[in-house]
Amino acid sequence: MGERLKDMAAQAANKDGFIAALDQSGGSTPKALKLYGLDESAWSSEAEMFDLVHAMRARIIKSPAFTGDKVMGAILFEQTMDRDIDGTPTAQYLWEKRGVVPFLKIDKGLAAAADGVQLMKPMPDLDALLQRAVAKGVFGTKERSVVDAANPKGIAAIVAQQFEVGAQVLSHGLVPIIEPEVTISIADKAEAEEMLLAEILKHLDGLPADKQVMLKLTLPAKDNLYKPLVDHPRVMRVVALSGGYSRDDANAKLRQNDGIIASFSRALTEGLSAQQSDGEFNAALAAAIDSIFEASRAR
Repeated sequence: MGERLKDMAAQAANKDGFIAALDQSGGSTPKALKLYGLDESAWSSEAEMFDLVHAMRARIIKSPAFTGDKVMGAILFEQTMDRDIDGTPTAQYLWEKRGVVPFLKIDKGLAAAADGVQLMKPMPDLDALLQRAVAKGVFGTKERSVVDAANPKGIAAIVAQQFEVGAQVLSHGLVPIIEPEVTISIADKAEAEEMLLAEILKHLDGLPADKQVMLKLTLPAKDNLYKPLVDHPRVMRVVALSGGYSRDDANAKLRQNDGIIASFSRALTEGLSAQQSDGEFNAALAAAIDSIFEASRAR
């Protein structure tokens, strides 16, 4: 492992801070832009839409508060990885200019619901994407699927698929963030999370001794439910998604779960808008970063 990767791994495993999820893709981009104060009248093509969202992400990344002091890592959308910030490829800019570990969202969205879950769609070109990610200086990846019910068959399938893709990621020398999200509004959320924990532990115990993954999970109904994952030798870090909770609610729940740090998307950008002056934007982002950092600090 090169010095660069060693430094990134040390930061990913040990540093106080959180992961900024800047990986909205085709389906969720219009919503992200609307929350940023840009409705669909602001663009006339998909290319213009992606230009606007890249400008938003670049504005966040270049903001004075967005550094490795509090933002441990950032998850990028594939197009963001392929673009530059001030002439430097985004992943390289993140690490070299901001001290932030770059991750890449690799999934292609969700398959149709079955057995109470939505698996990831097939990824036939994944090896080629992972090779590009390595060449671009990316440290790890993220892959999302969704649990909508406490269905043992579905949860077993979702975790098996996550670890199968994770093994492919590991084979390229990257660290996968495995993300089986439990929908926060389901009636049997607590039962689903107990099942999910058992399945994840089973697969972790089957990993080679020299490999580690990261886990991105919905904040659980039962505080510290995922402590066995935090403490597991095959787990580099457990991070939490905001999942629709407001920033204040997500931060409050995060504080109840020892050793878990945030990986927020919408809760990070809450309150930011295209219409703000740079001073207003930077102040609002700094306040958001401070609050999420404090909630993520080692306890």
